[in-house]
Amino acid sequence: MDPNSVVGLNMAVEGWLVGVGVPESAAAFGVRLVWLLAVLVAAWVANWIAKRVLLVLIRRAVKKSKTRWDDILVERGVFTRLSHIAPAVVIYLTAPIVFAGFSGAVGFLQAAAGIYMAAIGLLVVNGLLDSLVEIYRTFEFARKMPIKSFVQLVKIILYVSVAIVIVAIVLKKDPTRLLAGLGAMTAVSMLVFKDSILGLVGGIQLTANNMVHIGDWIEMPKYGADGDVIDISLTTVKVQNWDKTIATIPTYALVSDSFKNWRGMSESGGRRIKRAINLDMTSVRFCDEAMLEKFKKFQYITEYIETKRKELAKWNADENIDDTELVNGRRLTNIGTFRAYVVAYLRHHPKIHQDMTFLVRHLSPTSKGLPIEIYVFSNDQVWANYEAIQADIFDHILAIIPEFGLRVFQEPTGADFAKMT
Repeated sequence: MDPNSVVGLNMAVEGWLVGVGVPESAAAFGVRLVWLLAVLVAAWVANWIAKRVLLVLIRRAVKKSKTRWDDILVERGVFTRLSHIAPAVVIYLTAPIVFAGFSGAVGFLQAAAGIYMAAIGLLVVNGLLDSLVEIYRTFEFARKMPIKSFVQLVKIILYVSVAIVIVAIVLKKDPTRLLAGLGAMTAVSMLVFKDSILGLVGGIQLTANNMVHIGDWIEMPKYGADGDVIDISLTTVKVQNWDKTIATIPTYALVSDSFKNWRGMSESGGRRIKRAINLDMTSVRFCDEAMLEKFKKFQYITEYIETKRKELAKWNADENIDDTELVNGRRLTNIGTFRAYVVAYLRHHPKIHQDMTFLVRHLSPTSKGLPIEIYVFSNDQVWANYEAIQADIFDHILAIIPEFGLRVFQEPTGADFAKMT
């Protein structure tokens, strides 16, 4: 309908009302009131159609769909938020026609509708961005390249842009002029958004250098973090510790400070077992024939004993060694035989990764004895299973040590002093 036609119609209706005895001011007010009610009814109808018809049809179509992304859009309320814009569009479009000749009323209604549509548009785009993050997380590569921090940056830009548009509507100014005026506030803006800027830089470096993924086990004692990364955002990284507490780390701190990432262990297929047992050095001795006959009955080293006895006997004979004394020539020792047993035991262990670093070695002797270190990898990385495997191995080793004539070193206890009395 043309605004001029509306003006003519309004004047005709007002003239008719005045002719039947209605005061002129009341007649003009009554006509405007009727038009206002008509606009409100039209806005209500548009809102009803959007919510009761279009939104219902969209939800039915989404339920029938086999894809996941449209379900996420519904769950995030994108379509519901979008439906709120219908009545504002009706008011914005009809205001110049209905209130022709009343520029003040038209300006107020259009400004109010414009602000409302800008706010609703912000909510819709915000829901779309949240949906994008959730849809992205359904892909396997999302763990390696999280985008939440970048989406949050886009949101900040979006919020600032919508705020400028709303201010421009209220002040009736060109948004580009307001945007140009913000250039003078660059220093203040950098101060206000310092954490966000540092977080963005940190997020880019974390992603580009493949430093942290969601699901990685990291350790950062400075922030009390020791557990799995559960979220990477623009300003913070959340870590769920093994005691189920949540540690929050500034994103940029992962770039500026040092931390330990256990991802390499997870991807290797093994988990390191590194532990030493201190042996009393006074229990170390050469093996005599009785000891060797006993050790030969240990299934894991039967072949080892036979092979070494022949090897050493041949070497001593070739060198004309007087074997009446154990100190002459080459001899087996109880600690060397014990190490050979531990190696054979671990080689036969079904839970030890045989293709990774495998060491049973001496460490430097100390005042607390001679450390024998086991440095191997389990093939089960689950924490509880790993601890059980490690405990079973050292249960067996501690129990077998006395069979080789060796003693475990330990500090004297009250029980030891009691035996002396």
